[in-house]
This record gives sequence, structure tokens and C-alpha cells, in this order.
Amino acid sequence: MSDKLEVGFARSVSVKGGLAVLLQAKDGDGPSSADGAITAGAVARAAGIAEFKAKSMGVLDFIAPEDAAADRVVVVGLGASSDLVAYDWFRAGGTAASKIGSSSAVAVFLDAPGVEVSAANAADFAAGMLLRAYKFDKYKTKRDKDGEEKDKKVKVTIVTAAAADAKKAFADAQAVVAGAILARDLVNEPPNVLGPVEFAAKAKELEKLGAEVEILDEKDMRKLGMGALLGVAQGSSRPPRLAVIQWKGGKAKAKPVAFVGKGVVFDTGGISIKPAGGMEDMKGDMGGAAAVIGLMHALAARKAKVNAVGILGLVENMPDGNAQRPGDIVTSMSGQTIEIINTDAEGRLVLGDALWYCNERFNPAFMINLATLTGAVLVALGTQHAGLFSNDDTLSDNLLKAGLHTQEKLWRLPLAPEYDKLIDSKFADMKNTGGRNAGAITAAQFLQRFVKDTPWAHLDVAGTAMASPATEISTTWASGFGVRLLDELVRANYEG
Repeated sequence: MSDKLEVGFARSVSVKGGLAVLLQAKDGDGPSSADGAITAGAVARAAGIAEFKAKSMGVLDFIAPEDAAADRVVVVGLGASSDLVAYDWFRAGGTAASKIGSSSAVAVFLDAPGVEVSAANAADFAAGMLLRAYKFDKYKTKRDKDGEEKDKKVKVTIVTAAAADAKKAFADAQAVVAGAILARDLVNEPPNVLGPVEFAAKAKELEKLGAEVEILDEKDMRKLGMGALLGVAQGSSRPPRLAVIQWKGGKAKAKPVAFVGKGVVFDTGGISIKPAGGMEDMKGDMGGAAAVIGLMHALAARKAKVNAVGILGLVENMPDGNAQRPGDIVTSMSGQTIEIINTDAEGRLVLGDALWYCNERFNPAFMINLATLTGAVLVALGTQHAGLFSNDDTLSDNLLKAGLHTQEKLWRLPLAPEYDKLIDSKFADMKNTGGRNAGAITAAQFLQRFVKDTPWAHLDVAGTAMASPATEISTTWASGFGVRLLDELVRANYEG
């Protein structure tokens, strides 16, 4: 429904029915002024009856009295004003959006007593509303179970003294939201609709925003010697693609920052086939590539002052008669040979060639790859953090700080020569899996062999890009994890 929310900002509004949303800090002197939508006394009476204490993201929801201008009132608690951080405004916006219900007009009164509301806070609140309102319902032909019409339009007016500046700040925030929603849409798409060719076409659409996009086909990749990526793709009737997206918003000679995404549009496991139970979720095995295209959309849409490259390795892993086998040896673009031990360890093969290509062609300031790479990272970290592996402490620290700011959290795991030995092969330069123990780490060790000395980080998002826990800003199966994180990384450290 996020595309059904029409969000605007104003210093005041005339309420005629609909929903009035107020904010209140735990230590504040009552909720934000409702500008005539409802009296302070009516709100105070309802709060007293409900024992509403304005705890963080607590909600008071009640029908307005007959003489009020609004039909319904929702008060969102902010907790202690001294504890508020940027992400809390996203959460508050998401909480408000969750209470829209059947209302077609919403007035949000943002300026709560005792709380300093900046333009950025207002923009984050609006962004949180849009992210929470997102639904992937394009294939539903009937109403949702709550009776909501799919095409319903909701007008949201956010009332704040900072309205003029908030409108400008929201333009940037909306670009990032659009990138996150693009990532969600792609991960949610059914695999019969979204193949490598269709995904590459989505990347091509970024040209409308001023990005430069090239699509390499199977012939191009064969000339480059991408035997690792092509080995994964050879079992599918759908041809692979490598999408190369460039955004040139920085100084002409400045090195680009680079992002590489695993785009396995569906993963059966190949000859080492997965169990049937839950295999439908493997439509989301392109969550890394979805995050990269979403990030590149965000950077281009907000005209970020940075040079950036996004590389998407797009394949399907299927078990037909032409599929690669355990025991095969393939030669990567780097010239290194790889013994295939398990065809379900395919994402690292795709990324190995994509990383090498990115490094050789663009000589980037750093490379970050994202991938739904291992089940082992779920065992280690669950669904609250993505795994972070890096050869560079500065890049790693910047990523960790960005994750805390956006609450797309990371946890750094080790890389070490002792783990590297686990992927040495008797017959080739390396094998594509090191066995059960330290599975997330050995996958990262594999990728490290394709980055040389370039600062690099690997984000294993298997637990966070899909089927992650619901939050105030995400209740959908696909979270869009990584878009806001990496946009914040670039914004805070690499623009200028």
C-alpha cells in the first residue's frame, strides 16, 4: 500500500473527519497539539481511562467524541525524549501507518511538547510510514482478509513547524524508500516471473534516473572466462546475465565505490538438490542483488555526490542433464581453478567471477558484496544481524556504525589462514565448500581469494533479507535489507 500513501507536509491543516495521529513523549506535557482536530481534554480523558503512559511505540487508539473534527485518534508514544534516536522516527512513522485501517485521510501532528522535531526527523517519520505501508499484493485478485481495497488512496498530511525543510529532506528519504521497496518487490516476485533476463531488464530501467547500465550476456561472459558463474547457470534453460550499473555523481577522477550482489533467481541446489520443504523460499536467493539494485536506485534518485558501481551476477541453479556435477573442476575469470564439491554452494561461484570482474575493470576504492550465502550464518546469528567479514578495519567499522544508525545490524565474524586451509583442494586451487564446520567463514574465505588487496567486505544476509522478523517498518516477507544500510554508509563517509 506504500504507493497508495500520498504524503505531504504543512504547518497547519483543517481536519474534516479521518484519522488524527498525535505524538507524546513519556516526559512531555501531553501529546502534540491537534490543531482543532480534537480537544486536549478529550485526549487526556482517553489516556487516563486506558492508562496510556507514552512508552516507546505504545499506542492509544480511540474513537473521537461526536463534537471532534476527526473521526479517530491515535496517540503514538515516543518514550523519554532524551532517549530518542533517528531510527525511532522511522519506528513512530511505521507504528502510525499500522493504525490507518479504513481511513482515507490522515493528519499527523508531529510537534510534541518537550520534543525537538527537525526536518530530518519529519522525513524519517514519513519514510517509516511508507515502508510499513508496503504490501506485495499484485497477484491477489480479491480484497485482503481485512477487507481493504487494493486501490484505496490515503492522503497523509504531516503537520510540523519544520514543514518547508521537511519537504526537501523527504525528497532524499523518498529516494531511499523507493530503493528499499524495489528490493522488496524483486525478492517477493515469483520465480516464474523473475528470471535473469527479467532482472537485468529491471537494472536497465535505472537509465531513466541517469545511471549507465550494461548487460553482459552468456557470450560476453564466456569471452571473459567466467567459468565459475557460467558453471552454475549451465543447468538452466534461462540464460545468465551480468548487469553493470554505474552512477557517476562524484568527481571525474575519483575512484568508485563498488557493490556486488548475488542474484540466484531460484536455487534448487542443482544436482546436490535441496529438500522439498521450504524450497519455495529460494526465490529469495537473489536478495543480495536486490539490495544492490535498490541501493543504486537510491543513489541515482537522490543524485548522490559519489561515483558508484553496482554489479549483479544473475543466474538460475537448476538440476537438468547439462548441470554441473560434484567433482567437476571449473576455471574462474581469475584463472584460479575450483573443484565443485557441492552444487548447492553456488553463490560464491557467481560472486567470485563478479568480484574479480569488478576489481579488474573499475579499480574501486572498496568492494562490498551482499549475498544470501549460507545457512550457517543463520545458525550463528539468527535473524537479528547479518554476518560481516572484511579485510579492512576502517570499512568494517564504517559498516557497523551505519548498521547501528539504520538498525540493519551487522556482526563481524573472523577471517584467518587456519579457516582458509579448509577450502584447499587435492585436485584444484580450491574447493567450493569447506564442510559443515565454520560454513559461513569458509564461504567468506573463498570470496577473499577473488579480491586481491582491495578493501572488501562480505555481508551474508541469509537471515535478514527474507523471512526476517516483523518490525515497525517491515511486515513483509522480503525486508529490503541492505539498501538503507549502504546508503547511510555512502552518505556518512564517501560523498563530497
